[in-house]
Amino acid sequence: MKRLTQSPTEPEFTQNPYAFYDRARSHGDLFFWDDYELPMAASFRAVNALLRDRRFGREPVEPRPFPDHLAPFYAVEAHSMLELEAPRHTRLRKLVLRAFTSRRIATLGPEIEVLTHDLIDAFPEGEFDLLPTFATRIPVIIICRLLGVPEERADDLLHWSNAMVSMYQARRTRAVEDEAIAATEAFVAFMRDYVDQRRGDPRDDLITELIQAEEEGEKLSTDELISTCILLLNAGHEATVHAMAIAVKTLLEQNTPTTALSPDAIDATIEETLRYDPPLHMFTRHVYEDTTLYGHDFKRGDEIGLLLGAANRDPDMWDNPNQFDPARQIKQNTAFGAGAHFCIGAPLARLELKHALPILFDRCPNLTIAAPPEFGNVYHFHGLASLIVKR
Repeated sequence: MKRLTQSPTEPEFTQNPYAFYDRARSHGDLFFWDDYELPMAASFRAVNALLRDRRFGREPVEPRPFPDHLAPFYAVEAHSMLELEAPRHTRLRKLVLRAFTSRRIATLGPEIEVLTHDLIDAFPEGEFDLLPTFATRIPVIIICRLLGVPEERADDLLHWSNAMVSMYQARRTRAVEDEAIAATEAFVAFMRDYVDQRRGDPRDDLITELIQAEEEGEKLSTDELISTCILLLNAGHEATVHAMAIAVKTLLEQNTPTTALSPDAIDATIEETLRYDPPLHMFTRHVYEDTTLYGHDFKRGDEIGLLLGAANRDPDMWDNPNQFDPARQIKQNTAFGAGAHFCIGAPLARLELKHALPILFDRCPNLTIAAPPEFGNVYHFHGLASLIVKR
């Protein structure tokens, strides 16, 4: 297995990781990334297969030790379905999907459109950053409404979420950890109080439905309920913010014709933006049994990284993968994962993109990028730090 070195926090890499991915894939399905001290899957066939292979999963074989100061964060993680496998993952996911149905999500379309118009009405004159004025606001407000938490607390929730997900990023330091712990404790306190309120005052929202599921014998503990709500708030907006901003950037840079946002073409265009530059570039898996794949012997307890961003540019899967083609017919890509841990928020993310993007480009036909877009130092996520535009 070829060993490669590439700092995930190096500015050149954070701005454009695809040259490194191309080099990594040229050595086969797997390579060893020295900076992570892990084997990595870089080809589409390997990443897609490993996402679906139940011999690999999110939950470590042996619990990982952590210092005492991180205990509040990992107390939440201990009940998060993102970090669990069957049977606990199966039960939690079933409960969430009972309320997070496709039918319920589809009803949010008109609400997303109204919100989009309201945000555009409030755009400032001259140059402005599209992230805080548009791309960030839609996902966080919609997930607040879906869960039933006050959207006037959106800024707090956004801060807590950003701090917590920084624990997964390559730039993690003690200062980052301390901020994440403070955010975790504030988030847990907020959700615990809100869950207590909803027990006595049920509403037509996702939190109420999860509470009722617990009371109907599903045995969803309060800690599991809080962790699930935090996960939905974090995952429900983090990737979508990145996806929304990157989609606008891509469409503008590529001079994409407005016909690509027509009702007949919008779905294909969205899938191509997700394939071309996805919001999440890496997820790890743990090995549950000895096996040999792609010429490498895996042992129980090993760990491997799956490079979603590399898989989505694999030339064995797509012609001219480094070219943006909104008419490309995509049957599958790895932007939202695959298998048992396929992102449950993917339908909501796609719906937000489908309704918001056409309105933005229709209302702002002269929208242009006013300064070079800058990606943040947030790997293994991939998201813009700013997108300065003018209309």
